[in-house]
Amino acid sequence: MIMSGILTVKRTLLKRTLPYNKETEKAEIVPLDELLGIDYLPFKMTKLVMLEVAYMGQMLSSYNQASEELEKKLGYKISTSLVRDVTVFVGNLVYQKDVEIALKTQKNITSSQPKSKELKKGIVYILIDGAAVNTRVEDKNGSTWRENKLGMAFVSVHVRKRGSSDKNGHTITKKEYSAYIGSANEFSKFVYQIAINQGYGQYEQTIILGDGATWIRTMCEELFPDALQILDIYHLSENVYDFAKYVFKKDEKQYRPWAKKIISWIKEERLDEVFKAIDKTGVIKTPIGVVDLKGYLTNNKDKMSYNKYVFRGYYIGSGAIESANKVVLQRRLKQAGMRWSIPTAQAVLSLRAKVESGLWHEVKLLVMNFKL
Repeated sequence: MIMSGILTVKRTLLKRTLPYNKETEKAEIVPLDELLGIDYLPFKMTKLVMLEVAYMGQMLSSYNQASEELEKKLGYKISTSLVRDVTVFVGNLVYQKDVEIALKTQKNITSSQPKSKELKKGIVYILIDGAAVNTRVEDKNGSTWRENKLGMAFVSVHVRKRGSSDKNGHTITKKEYSAYIGSANEFSKFVYQIAINQGYGQYEQTIILGDGATWIRTMCEELFPDALQILDIYHLSENVYDFAKYVFKKDEKQYRPWAKKIISWIKEERLDEVFKAIDKTGVIKTPIGVVDLKGYLTNNKDKMSYNKYVFRGYYIGSGAIESANKVVLQRRLKQAGMRWSIPTAQAVLSLRAKVESGLWHEVKLLVMNFKL
């Protein structure tokens, strides 16, 4: 129970007369702290208050705003720095637990999909994307931006139409996210874990939706060798249009028809004609920020049978993961002027992933059961 208002408590402080031993003894004892169960807590607040602080710290746009909202709700001031420390502490607990579980699962990974005796009808979708977060650490090129890798997993049976028409969109009623700032190799264990959590190996089919990045393609070939990989139609279209703008110097009357034709041919699997059209542009090397379109399509040529995918009812766009990047990362970590230490950003992202996955109860269970 969280109490609001001011509660005055008289506390008896006992000082030890024995020599102080850092490893085995405390210099002084507050008996009431032990009675309240907060004697071992790092912030001298109950676990329920810690959870309240951490929730506000990861949810609101800044620690300062969280501090203000907590004062309104609880009736007493918790400083901005304390909100930050508690949020990061709880986030680290969550992250370490995620690592522990993922490593345990990783040890059991075999070269084949973990098959159930009787597979359920449905498709396990795994969506992966990356988005940059501004940190306090410069790389060798002087950039402070680091890629947060975001994974999302859900099953087709947990998707509901918003209306009678597909044009109204869909709602995913059960999903799970995982966020990680670091290498694809380390991220892979988190992706595999959320896939297992959502039923990988228990359903008839697995589909990967990605933007065509080499690290996504390679990672998923290793983790999910049985899966169908689909190149996200939105990223494909974006890359085709960017290439066309470069070729035709942003002349809309030229680049739009060319891009539309290329995308139409790709959907019809007329890649020979697509490659001839690219060759005719005379572009040998593209500048930074513009994709090598021919190489991009060549690397993903087995992932673009869009008309067939649509006919079979598969999702071909990664709108869900794009939305997730805004909700999990941008809303909290990409406010104006924000720069993060990588461990702090990871702690907050781990909390954000749990909240947006509807798994705050896991955070609560972890905090309520932890002991230093």
